[in-house]
Amino acid sequence: MASAYSSTTHITASVMKRMFIAGGKMLEVNKAQVDALNVFPVPDGDTGTNMSLTMMSAVKEISALNSTSMAEFADRLSKGALRGARGNSGVILSQILKGFSNVIAQKDECDARTFAKGLREGAELAYRAVSKPKEGTILTVVRSMAEEAVDMAKRTGSIEKLMNAVLTKGEETLAQTPDMLDVLKRAGVVDSGGYGLLTLFKGLIMGYLDQEVSGAEDYEAAQPSAIKTVSIDSAFPDDNDLVVDYESLGQLDFGYCTEFFITNIKKRTTESDIEKLREYLNEIGNSVICIGDLSLVKVHVHTNNPGKALSKAITLGELDKVKIENMMEQNRQLRARYEAERKPIGLLAVCAGEGFSAIFKDLLVDQVIEGGQTMNPSADDIATAARKINAENIIILPNNKNIILSAEQSRTLVQKRNIFVLQTKDIPQGLAAVLNYSPDASLSENLENMTTAFSSVDAGQVTYAVRDTVIDKFTIKKGDIIGLDKGNIVTSGKDIEKVTTALIESMLNPDKEVVTLYYGADIAEEKAEAFVEKLQAAHPDIEFILHYGGQPLYYYVLSVE
Repeated sequence: MASAYSSTTHITASVMKRMFIAGGKMLEVNKAQVDALNVFPVPDGDTGTNMSLTMMSAVKEISALNSTSMAEFADRLSKGALRGARGNSGVILSQILKGFSNVIAQKDECDARTFAKGLREGAELAYRAVSKPKEGTILTVVRSMAEEAVDMAKRTGSIEKLMNAVLTKGEETLAQTPDMLDVLKRAGVVDSGGYGLLTLFKGLIMGYLDQEVSGAEDYEAAQPSAIKTVSIDSAFPDDNDLVVDYESLGQLDFGYCTEFFITNIKKRTTESDIEKLREYLNEIGNSVICIGDLSLVKVHVHTNNPGKALSKAITLGELDKVKIENMMEQNRQLRARYEAERKPIGLLAVCAGEGFSAIFKDLLVDQVIEGGQTMNPSADDIATAARKINAENIIILPNNKNIILSAEQSRTLVQKRNIFVLQTKDIPQGLAAVLNYSPDASLSENLENMTTAFSSVDAGQVTYAVRDTVIDKFTIKKGDIIGLDKGNIVTSGKDIEKVTTALIESMLNPDKEVVTLYYGADIAEEKAEAFVEKLQAAHPDIEFILHYGGQPLYYYVLSVE
C-alpha cells in the first residue's frame, strides 16, 4: 500500500519537528545495540548512549516549540544538539544537525533539494569538526548519504523517495566500513557511529510517515547521568541567586527584591484572591513566592515595581515586615568584587573518581567536573563549569580522548572568556599538565610547559572485557582482565595483579624511574598497598608511588616516568 506521504514534496516545520522527535526515540530505544558495536571490549563503549543523549537535548528544545516557523525550529534543533553534545560521536552528530539546520532555516518549507543541501552542509561541518578525519566512520557514512541525496534530488521531488534512497545508500556504505578500517574488520563489526546515524535516519522516515517507533509508546526523554561540578575556594557559592555565573552579572531582569506579609486578612478576601495575587506577581516579576491562607500570606517577588506589588497586596489585608532590597546595587558590588578578584588564568579538569577529584582540588584546579568512561560530560556541562571560573583565560583538561571534542565545542557556549583545550587523553596526562602549571607564568608559557609535560607521560590502564573479541594477537573473552598502553591492549589474563604487573613491565625501559599507580573503587586499600610492596621488591631500582583514584570500572590507572 502506497504511503499517503509518498507524493509530498515539502516538509513543514511541524512535520520536521515530528520527524526529529521520532529520530530521537529511535536512537534511545536502540542505543544499546549501537553501544555493542564499539570495537574495543572495554566498559566505556558508549557511542549509542552519547548520540542518544545529544539527540535528546535537541528533542527537549524542539518539543517545547509552539511556533510553526522553520527558522525557529532549526535554531532550537541546532542549539539543543550543541548544548547536549557529548563524546566524539555526539559532537559529530551535533555538527551534522547544525549544518542541516543552517540550510533549512532559510526556507519556510523544506523541499527535496533543500533537504539534500542541508545533509551535505551537515557532512561538511562534521568533517571540519575532526582534526584528523578517518574514513570508515560515521563521517564516511554521512558523506555518502549526502552525495546520494544531492544526486537523488536532481531526479525526484518526492521527500519519501529521497529519504529511502539515502537510507539505502547509507546502509551500503556502513556495510563497507570494515573494508576501510582494519580494526573494524578484525573485530567483525561495522562502525558504531555510522550505525547510530542510520538508526536516527530510520526514525526520521518513520516520523515523516507519522508512524510510531516500536518500543517507544511510553517513551520519556532520557536524562543524562548527573554531572557533578566541584568549585574550589569559590567566593561566589552556587546558591547565591544573584550570581549564577560570570556572564549573568549585570544582567538582572528585575531590580528589587520585595518581601512582606499580609496580615489581618479582610473578611471579603477569598482563596481565589490570593491566587489572583500570585498570578499578578508573576506578570510584574519573577522568583515569586505567595503562600498562606486566609489568616496569613507570605510574599516574595523580584520586580521593577515594588509599589505595584504592595498596592495589589494591600487590597487583601494589612502589610507587615515590608523589606525592599536594591538588587542592582548588590549586583554592582558583586561585579566590582568579581572584577577585582579575577585571575589571568583558571583551570578546569574532568575526571572520574573521588580520589582523583581530591588530587585535582589539592593542586588548586578551579573547577572539577565528574566525568570519564561511560560518563562523558556534555559541551554544556563543561561550559557551565567554565563560566563559574573567575578568570580571563581558562585551560580545560578533558583527560579522556572521548571528551576532547565536547571541550572544544564548549568554546562556542562561553562568552567573555578565552578557552584553551589541552589534548590530555587520560588522567595521568592531566595531572602532569597541572603539576607544571605556574600562576606566575604567562598564558603562552603555561600552555607550552603543560603540553610538553603531558606529552611525555606514558599512561596505562587495567580494566575488564565486556565482550568476546579478537584484536591483534589477542583473543579476548568476556570478563578477561586487560592491560592498555596508549589505548592499545598489550596484555590480558584472569588475574588483576598479574595483568597489571605485565603491563608495567612492558612499559618499563632503562630511562624510566618512577611508576605511579592509582587504585580504583573496586580495589581495597590494603590489597593495593600489598601489591605495590611486591612490585617494589621485584623492581628495587624503580620507585613505586600509590594513590587512591577511586575511578569506576578501571582497577588501576598508572603512569611510568
